[in-house]
This record gives sequence, C-alpha cells and structure tokens, in this order.
Amino acid sequence: MRVDYLKRIGRIIDLFTQNKKMIAFAESCTGGYICHMITNISGSSKVFERGVVCYSNKAKIEMVNVNKQIIEQNGAVSEEVAKQLGQGIRKLSGVDVGIGITGIAGPTGGTPEKPVGLVYIGFSSSEETFVNKHIFHANRLIFKKLVLKEVFTLLEKYIENEKKK
Repeated sequence: MRVDYLKRIGRIIDLFTQNKKMIAFAESCTGGYICHMITNISGSSKVFERGVVCYSNKAKIEMVNVNKQIIEQNGAVSEEVAKQLGQGIRKLSGVDVGIGITGIAGPTGGTPEKPVGLVYIGFSSSEETFVNKHIFHANRLIFKKLVLKEVFTLLEKYIENEKKK
C-alpha cells in the first residue's frame, strides 16, 4: 500500500514540476503526515514550498491567519476554518495551491454534530477556493491515510485541469 502512495506522490510531483506549480499545506488533525509523505519523494522541493502543523487554535490564528472570530463562531473543525487554512497558507507562501486540513481523528473528541472521523479539506488556488467534507470511520493512522488519498485526488484534478489550459 505504501509503495502505491509513493508512486502516486511521484506522479503528482512530476506533473506539478512540469507545470511549474507550487504547493503548501496547513495541517491540523493530520499533524504533518501529508508533508511527511510528500517529502519522501526526491524532487519534492521543486513543488513543495512549506507545510505548517497548526494543531491548536492559537497556531491556526498566528501561523496561518485564521480569523479568531471564525473559530469562536464555527469551531476549529469547520468548513469555514478549512477554507481559511487553505487560503491563508497559499497567500502566506505565495504558491499556486494551498491545502488546509482540520478534523477530528479520534478516538475521542467527537460530538453528535461533529463526530470522530470528520474532516474538512480546504483547497485554494488563484481561480477557486472550496472545501470538501468527509467522515472516515477508522483509527487515527488510517484516518490520516484516507485524508492523504483525498488530498492526492484534489491535486491530481487541479493539475489535470492546468495541463488542459
């Protein structure tokens, strides 16, 4: 399974390199796992600008410019925060694509409104910003792997669209 991840990351890095596109990540619940996996591939420095682990609310506010009131109104695990994470890391890094991730990896911390396994993935480019919501019923490590797969899909869709331009 890990070999497949590495091959997929390698393809994404090659495509981003060919298209001269850069990526940055703001990770909360994945704790740097996405950045770790990207940097396992030689050549990632051509497309990976930076990654920030902003686990606490304070870190989200100070490191990625998430609006404190948005966190207070919606909670750290929300569509609004994921959107600001993606936009914030993209703008701060000066990259083409920013990805922001916030969620509840579990096994504790969930509520009926926000269950364990909930994750919001914010995607931001100069053309669009959107958030995808998922609920994964898995342990923490599998949760991170499932989030990684979703991030791959977003990056692949983006770069395929860029190739068509």
